[in-house]
Amino acid sequence: MRHIRRLDRELKKGSAELLVLSLVEPQPRHGYEIGKLIERRSQGALRFNAASLYPLLYRLEKRGWLHGRWVEKAGQRRRRYYRLTPEGRRVLGRQRRGWAAFVEAVRLITGLEHA
Repeated sequence: MRHIRRLDRELKKGSAELLVLSLVEPQPRHGYEIGKLIERRSQGALRFNAASLYPLLYRLEKRGWLHGRWVEKAGQRRRRYYRLTPEGRRVLGRQRRGWAAFVEAVRLITGLEHA
């Protein structure tokens, strides 16, 4: 069981950039919203806590793949919204192609139709 949890952690870590970049592609989003979307769209299978999500967002911003901007709205706390940069869009395209190739390879090996 411990081995499975470690594998799950590694898979999540390996896909985290792809997930975040994909979610900010259509529109800017703040960190809490990104975390909730990951959880909701994965039907609870994936969850990112603040201790792992925010350092990831900062790293992606430092690499120039995301641009963050503080936004204040009346009656709400200040939030940092992230949008995809042109370099981030290129990286996202490469990551999507890489994951598609990986999923296809797993499908070929395992015989699963929806790997």
